[in-house]
Amino acid sequence: MTENPTFPPPDAPEGTDEQTADVLPFPLKKTPTPHVPLAEGEAKPGEWEAELPDTDDPEAEGLAEGAPVDPPREVYPPSVAEWMEAKDKARMPVLPDWVKLPDQRKAVRKWAVRHYSAVVGYHAVRLPCIYTPKVLWYSPRGAWRWSAAIGRWVFDAEGKGLRLAAVANEDAAEYLKLSRQRNDRVRLRGIVAAIASVVGLAAALTLYVMAPSWLLLLAMAALTTTLGTVGAPADRPLIDMAKVTFRKRRLSSDIVIRAHEAASLTIKDQTIAFPRPIGRDGDGWRVVVDLPYGKTFEDALKAHGRLASGMDIAPTQLFLDKDETSGRRVSYWIADRDPLAVPSGKSPLLGATRVDFWKPFPWGVDERGNPVMATMLWLSLLVGAVPRQGKTFSARTIALAAALDPYVRLYVFDGKASPDWRKFALVAHRIAFGIVPKNGFDPVAHLLTSLRELKADVEDRYHRLSELPLHICPEGKLTPEISRDKKLNMPLTLFVIDEVQEYLQHPEHGKEILSLLVYLARVAPAVGVSVMTSTQKPDDKACPSELRDQHQARFALRVGSWQVSDVVLGAGSYSEGLDASKLLKSHKGVGLLKGMSDDSGIVRTYLADGRDAERILTRAAALREAEGTLTGDAAGEAPAPEVSATILDDVAAVLGKGEAKVWSETIVDRLADLRPDTYGPWAALEAKPKAEALTAALKPFGVGTVQISRRIDGEQLNKRGIKRDDLAAAITQRNEKRDAG
Repeated sequence: MTENPTFPPPDAPEGTDEQTADVLPFPLKKTPTPHVPLAEGEAKPGEWEAELPDTDDPEAEGLAEGAPVDPPREVYPPSVAEWMEAKDKARMPVLPDWVKLPDQRKAVRKWAVRHYSAVVGYHAVRLPCIYTPKVLWYSPRGAWRWSAAIGRWVFDAEGKGLRLAAVANEDAAEYLKLSRQRNDRVRLRGIVAAIASVVGLAAALTLYVMAPSWLLLLAMAALTTTLGTVGAPADRPLIDMAKVTFRKRRLSSDIVIRAHEAASLTIKDQTIAFPRPIGRDGDGWRVVVDLPYGKTFEDALKAHGRLASGMDIAPTQLFLDKDETSGRRVSYWIADRDPLAVPSGKSPLLGATRVDFWKPFPWGVDERGNPVMATMLWLSLLVGAVPRQGKTFSARTIALAAALDPYVRLYVFDGKASPDWRKFALVAHRIAFGIVPKNGFDPVAHLLTSLRELKADVEDRYHRLSELPLHICPEGKLTPEISRDKKLNMPLTLFVIDEVQEYLQHPEHGKEILSLLVYLARVAPAVGVSVMTSTQKPDDKACPSELRDQHQARFALRVGSWQVSDVVLGAGSYSEGLDASKLLKSHKGVGLLKGMSDDSGIVRTYLADGRDAERILTRAAALREAEGTLTGDAAGEAPAPEVSATILDDVAAVLGKGEAKVWSETIVDRLADLRPDTYGPWAALEAKPKAEALTAALKPFGVGTVQISRRIDGEQLNKRGIKRDDLAAAITQRNEKRDAG
C-alpha cells in the first residue's frame, strides 16, 4: 500500500495537522491489551489520591467561610493479595492453548492433515513430469561440478592465492614453506582419492553384478538426484515451493525505536520505553511501548503510515491498540502479512440449523481472526461501499441469519433488481426487485404499501406494549416471549433495502419513501423492527443525511475518498482514525464497523455465495413452514389494499341491523360485493388470510378482533371477528379528529 505524501488532503477537517496527520485506515482492535504488572510506586487506575483543599484556609477554592468540611479520606495501598493476583495474571501459561484445549488440538490436527496432504499431493503431481526431467538435465552439470571440486581439493587450489602473494612479495622463504606444505597435501590427498576411487569402483561393480534390480535402480536414482541437486542453478531450485512464503523478519527493539524516531514520536531527551518484552503473538508480533511524556495514543494514530515505514512493513500490517491505564501507552500488533487480504472463509450459517436473532450471530472475523458477532436488536444499520467490494454480500449475511430464525419477519427490497436477493422470496413477508413495473406489478408501489403497513404496525406496537400487564411485559418493552407469541403478532422484524438510492430518487414516490424510512430508522428499532439499508451513493442527493443520521450502526467497505468514508461512518470518524478509503481492492468483504458495539473495529465478513444462500434459505423456508410462521408474499398472501378512513364507513355499511358481532371473513365477503375492485382480492383468499387482511386494515384505527362463537348446523364454531361497538368508537374518534382539524 503506497502512502500518499500529501495525506491528509489540504481540505482536511479542522483539528488535523496537515504535516503530520497520517490517519490510520483501520480502527482499534477489540482485543484488550495484555495486563502489565505495575511498577513500584505506580498507582492503580482509579486510585489516584484527590487533592483536597487546605481546610485551614477560609478562602480556599470551593469553600465558603464557615462551611463544614468533610474530613480527608484515607487512601490505602493495594493489599498483598491484590498485588499477588496481579503477578499471577502477568505470568505466561506453561503450555499453549493448542496443547491444553481439546478443540484447539483438534483444530491443529486438522490443519496439519490439510497442510501436509496438500504439500505431498503438490510434489507428487510434479515428480514425474517436472522434477525428473530437471534432475536428468542438471545431473551432468552436477557431475562436472563435483569432479571439479574434488580436483581443486586434491591439488590444494585453496592455497594458490597465498603462494602467488608470496611470489609477488618476493618472499622466497614463505613461498618454499607453502610449496612444501602443498606437496605434502597433494601427496596425501592423492592417495586418499586413489583409494576412494578404487573402493568406489569396486563397490559399483559389485552392486551392478550382485544387487537386485530394485536396489540398483534406487542407487542410480539417489546418485542422479544428488548430481541434479548439485547442478541446479541457484536462482532456479530443483523443487518448487508448495506454499507461498511471506516476508517475515524478527522484530527488535532497535527497529521499533527507529520507527518512532522516523515518525517524530520521540522528544529530544526522551525516547520510548518497553514495559514488556517484544514477543510473538499469533501470526505477528506484539509490542507495547510507553511514549515520551507529552505524547499520546492519538499522536501514534496520526503517525500510523510513518511508523509502518520505519518498521519496513506495509501500513495494512500495523494495528494499534489503546491502553486505558495510560494516555501514552500504545500496544502494536505487527502482522507477518496483510491479514485483510486473507478471506475469512465460508459463513458458519451453512452448518446452522437455526439462529436465535435475539442473540449475537457470527458475521465475520477481525484482523486477528477472532470471531466478530453482530446483532440487529434496537438499532438500524447503514452499509456503504463502492461497487464490487462485497457490500451486498455483507448485508445479505445478516439477512440470512434473520431468515434462520423462524420468528423473524423479513422485508426485502432490492433497488438494482440483481439476482443476489431473489431466493429470499422463499421466506420474505414482503419482497420486490427494481423500480420498473412488470407484468402488472409495481415494485415501488409494493414498497410504499409495505412501508405504510410497517409504520402502522410500529405505532400499534407502542400502544399495545404499554397496555400489556406487568407479568407479561415488565418494563413495557418487547421480550423474546412476546415476539414469539403468535397471538400478540409482534415478531422481530428486519427491513432490508439494498441500493436504497434507487427508491429515494423515484420522481413520484421518493419523498414519501424517504419520510417513511426516516420514521422507521428512528422509531421502529425500540419495538423490535430493525432497518438495514445499503448504498453505493451515500451523498446528500442520493441518500440524504436526514436518513443516514438515523442509523445507529454504520459499516463502510472500501470507498473512493476519506470524505465519503466520513459520510458513511458519520461525521468525525476520519479524525478518530477511521478511513475506509485506505482499504485496498484486494480487501473484498472487509469494512469498518462503528456503532454496533462500544468499540469500532475491522470486520472481514464471512462469505455466502449464491449457492450457499439458496441452501440456507431453503432450510429457512422449511423451518418456517414447520413452525407455521411463513407469511406474506412467501405464503402467497396478498398485501392489504391501501388503508384509508373510508374502510370504517364501508364496514359499517355492510353490518346488518342488530348485528353486535360479525366474523371477519363474513365482512370481507360483503365488502367484496360492495366494492369488488377494492376488496375483491381479499375475498379470493383462504378463510384465515382473508380475516387477517381485514384485521391488518382496521388495526391503525384501533379496531381489534375478538373471538365469536356461533352454532351452525348443530356445530359450535369459533372464529375471529369485530364488534359493532368498537367500530362505532373508531368512527366517532375519527370524526372528532376531522372536526378538530
